Amino acid sequence: MKKITQNLLYLFFILLFPVVISCQQENQDQTNPALPNVVLLLGDDHGWDETGYNGHPYLQTPVLDEMAAVGLRMNRFYSASPVCSPTRGSIITGRHPNRYGTFTPGYSIRPEEISIASLMKDAGYTTAHYGKWHLGPVKTGSPTNPAALGFEEYISHDNFFEMDPPLSNNGAEPVIFEGESSEILVREAKKFMDKAMEKNEPFFVVIWYGSPHEPYSGTPEDLALYEDLPENFGDRMVNLTSNETGSRVERLQRDVLQERFAEITAMDRSIGQLRDYLEEKGQRSNTLLWYFGDNGTPQEANATVPFRGQKGDVYEGGIRVPAVLEWPAKIKQPIVSDANAVSSDVMPTLLDIIGADLPDRPIDGISLLPMMENRMPQRTAPIAFWNGRPRNGGEGLEDYIDPDLQKGTTPLVKLMGGIATRNFKNFHQTDIREEDFSGPRALLDNQYKLVIHGGTGEDAKRELFDIRSDPAEEKNLIDTQSELAGNMEDQLRSWQQSVLESLTEADYK
Repeated sequence: MKKITQNLLYLFFILLFPVVISCQQENQDQTNPALPNVVLLLGDDHGWDETGYNGHPYLQTPVLDEMAAVGLRMNRFYSASPVCSPTRGSIITGRHPNRYGTFTPGYSIRPEEISIASLMKDAGYTTAHYGKWHLGPVKTGSPTNPAALGFEEYISHDNFFEMDPPLSNNGAEPVIFEGESSEILVREAKKFMDKAMEKNEPFFVVIWYGSPHEPYSGTPEDLALYEDLPENFGDRMVNLTSNETGSRVERLQRDVLQERFAEITAMDRSIGQLRDYLEEKGQRSNTLLWYFGDNGTPQEANATVPFRGQKGDVYEGGIRVPAVLEWPAKIKQPIVSDANAVSSDVMPTLLDIIGADLPDRPIDGISLLPMMENRMPQRTAPIAFWNGRPRNGGEGLEDYIDPDLQKGTTPLVKLMGGIATRNFKNFHQTDIREEDFSGPRALLDNQYKLVIHGGTGEDAKRELFDIRSDPAEEKNLIDTQSELAGNMEDQLRSWQQSVLESLTEADYK
């Protein structure tokens, strides 16, 4: 009798077991939905106006145009800085780059910063970086190379590159990858994605293009697309780097723009190759694909910018950039957003999507998940900009990282100080002084933008613009809206205080 009872219990367990597992699996699926793949794409010096969908009269960007038509088009997206390295730091950290001393090109990130790649890896992603890094040397041993910041694999360059780029594979000595650089990066990224899919792992891939940064070059086919630019377009001389000598040279802007437009079209085509690949692999629906520029149009390419300023300025021409995002599983209908967004929003957005917590330190970005759900008519917090510098240019300050570890290895065409590689620096700054608050800075809310140049006293140049009705920043309202400007300056000053406290390493204690 005892044996019969045991058999009956065993049979009952066998029949019930699948139901229990099914219920557990259902609960697990409800609490841990499939993680989307994430691919971040960044153009180098790609200005807001330089896309077909933003009305450029000559440029051909059919892929970005299609992404803008079927996905999320961000009309008011900003780079955290008007120059490249700091913006890249904002993407990695969700924080303004002045918090960790990445003031301008040539300044590295700090090893103590918490990277979005590390957080995505902790959440189960496999991670990789391709292309321009510019947050420190990519060589093995650098405490700020992509591996040190959470990327499991990388094929990267210390700075920018042209055709046939020299790239470092996971910190090794750089080797030449022959071909058009944008297509090379996508080709290598696809190899990584193949491996991730074989292991059934979600992937987080960052592709930072070398295009369209000067000096310019293009394939014969891409150059031919722009050989008939009008005679009165770009009819002035501009100064830029020579591909032949690496030094400065004067050229007719129309000829320069032919090469620049060829680079942008090649970059656009590579994005199309990536989208086609994701479609072929059945991954496009569940892949968040996000493209934007790292700062505004540089001086030699400024021909159709509808805003004031250019690369290096905190005016709109220096910080407003094109941005489009696709995620078909989430964004099923086209969305055009006029809410303000910034590159520092990348980390909070991705962590919100995957259900992970923000690091316990000051974060300057916010989640844009509500924008993807078409329920963000305006931003909930202002955006602050600050094109700062280290005190006295770093003179008298202690190096944050051993200078030998800050020496770059990947060559580039543009010479600086007679050398074809780039070295980096970062400094300890242990106190805060009044002079540290100076430099070009701005505060942007949903309607107004305060811009301040110079020091912190009465001699500082202050301007206030109604950015919605005056996007070209032509009418200064500082005298008629003095109370509003004063309140915004107080907000900006309070934010700067927080940034400087971070700079003194308070966040690492």
